[in-house]
Amino acid sequence: MTPRLPATMALVLTATTALADTTIQSCNRTVTFDAPPERAVSNDVNLTEMMLVLGLADRMVGYTGISGWKTLDEKMREGVEALPELSAKYPSKEVLVGADADFFFAGWNYGMKVGGEVTPETLAPFGIKVYELTESCTHIMDKEKASIEDMYADLVNLGRIFGVEARATALVDGYRAELAAFTETLDPGAPLRVFVYDSGEDTPFTAGRHGMPTALIEAAGGTNIMDDFEKSWATVTWEEVVERNPEVVVIVNYGEVTAAQKRAFMMSNPAFADLDAVKNDRFVTLDYVEATPGPRNIEAVKTLAAGFWGE
Repeated sequence: MTPRLPATMALVLTATTALADTTIQSCNRTVTFDAPPERAVSNDVNLTEMMLVLGLADRMVGYTGISGWKTLDEKMREGVEALPELSAKYPSKEVLVGADADFFFAGWNYGMKVGGEVTPETLAPFGIKVYELTESCTHIMDKEKASIEDMYADLVNLGRIFGVEARATALVDGYRAELAAFTETLDPGAPLRVFVYDSGEDTPFTAGRHGMPTALIEAAGGTNIMDDFEKSWATVTWEEVVERNPEVVVIVNYGEVTAAQKRAFMMSNPAFADLDAVKNDRFVTLDYVEATPGPRNIEAVKTLAAGFWGE
């Protein structure tokens, strides 16, 4: 027979459990939370959408890094209409401290720069804890190539940080099932050679081995021609692109230069005339929020697959 605990001891144990610290792995750091954040700030559209899909808008005091480069679609505007944009581009330390933030969800080159003014170390004295986007960890540590698991891990970790782990786990389980069911319907041939065109005319900015598009392209039945490029997002040369001759170009749509303009640039430039993608006019467009880690990654795989294998 199991002995019953005295009521007072049971209450103490319950209280101790409720107050237990939560320790999260963030890149090469561990971060411990003694309570869920109440005044969070997120940077960029995809990270902000992770917060929104977990129902955390009421735990936020604002967001940063969107209107300076990106535009919000209707869904995003509705989600953040009650929140101020604290900075159009990367926030300064003063902006975050001035907002009395207690948490910053950002990443390396997603609101923070190595050696910059805003880092986990520079914010720590002000009681602002940082969780780093997993995809971005490649800037400060060795990391395996990009995986959709990176996005899942971020959602689950945010769920643990904010005390909504069950919600996050259910969401991730749903994404896994949706993606598995979809990929089972695919019957691709040999993986298509795919180039990710983010921006730039003199030199193209693209996704390498550690960028989320690599994982999305593979899930849709292709291969990133820059899979051996040990970067997440960086600049390459057009000569490399021509040499590797992509069969499909994935355009990342955001900013002042539209996807149509990027396509027109490639279609009209004689240097690209012999590319299979140009000869066959095979371009697929992903919005920035789809191509970067976040809740729209599953739909992005479906969009890519339709562009790769649809009639």
